[in-house]
Amino acid sequence: MKATIWHNPACGTSRKTLAILEETPGVEVTVVEYLKDPPSAAKLKQLYRDAGITPQQGLRTRGTDAEERGLPQADDATVLAAMAAEPKLIERPLVETDKGARLCRPQDKVLEIL
Repeated sequence: MKATIWHNPACGTSRKTLAILEETPGVEVTVVEYLKDPPSAAKLKQLYRDAGITPQQGLRTRGTDAEERGLPQADDATVLAAMAAEPKLIERPLVETDKGARLCRPQDKVLEIL
C-alpha cells in the first residue's frame, strides 16, 4: 500500500504519524514537507473531501493569524487559496492512501486508512 504524508518535521504529532506509517509492514511512504512543497488548493480540496471534513476543519489556527483574518468563517475557496499561498495555515499531518485521507490528529487516526 502506498501512503503520502504531508509532514512537518517540527511537529510531534506529525513525527508520530510518520513513525506509524514507517513501522506498518507493506506501507510504502512518500513524505512531502508541505511547508517547502505545499499542495495546491485543488489537492487540498480533494484531500479534505476524501477525509470527510471541510477546509475550515483543516485550518490551523494555533500559531497563525487565521482567526484575525476571519478564515474560520470564510468560504471554502478563500480558505483553500490562503492555505495554498501560506502552507503554515494547513493543519497537519494529512495522510492519503488508497483507502482515503485523514487529518491525523490524534496520530492514531491514520490507522483508519491503513
